[in-house]
Amino acid sequence: MQLVQLVTHVCEICNKAFTLKNALKYHLLTHTKEKPHVCDICGKAFAHKHYIKSHLLTHTNEKPHVCKICSKAFTQSGNLKSHLLTHSKEKPHICKICSKAFTLSSTLKSHLLTHVKEKPYVCEVCSKAFRHRLSLKSHVATHSNEKPHICETCGKVFTHKSNLKCHLLTHTKEKPYVCEICSKAFALNHHLKSHLLTHSKQKPYVCKLCSKAFTAKGSLKSHLLTHIKE
Repeated sequence: MQLVQLVTHVCEICNKAFTLKNALKYHLLTHTKEKPHVCDICGKAFAHKHYIKSHLLTHTNEKPHVCKICSKAFTQSGNLKSHLLTHSKEKPHICKICSKAFTLSSTLKSHLLTHVKEKPYVCEVCSKAFRHRLSLKSHVATHSNEKPHICETCGKVFTHKSNLKCHLLTHTKEKPYVCEICSKAFALNHHLKSHLLTHSKQKPYVCKLCSKAFTAKGSLKSHLLTHIKE
């Protein structure tokens, strides 16, 4: 039996070896930072041809990768793979500091910042720093006073999409967050969290003027007004 000898193509910069010449060709782009594949619609550039193919789907809103369990559709196969983990409840990404497990590697990366207290994303307007890029993006919108998210029911506008989602629940009267102790339902998750404190008798909000403690943040705010009146 004759063995076929594999030809190895080695990168002269980092000595990484590849079986295929094309693989080496693609790898070299990581060193040169060259992005020869440009989107004709928005001008965004990519190093590899398959990246631009995936990107073009964002313009057409085409979502060819469909979850067989819940029928949710995705633009990229990688996003579908990440989504499938939510069905399996598998959490393969584990924090080495506190052993907390996560479904996605990106979520683990965000979590790690809570240990190092690092805030790499800084606002250019007021220098406020954030752990996450999306938090900075949301914050920057507060400087511009731009409110691009509009409620189609009443016309109310919001800076953040998450605020619009919360607002929409006031129209639908939907209350998806249910207390497991007394079955009381709430429209917003943070309202449920505040409610749960009434069962635990925990009072984390303390007045710095008189040391009186409260279950809810809103109750503390109302209490502070009594000191102002004094």
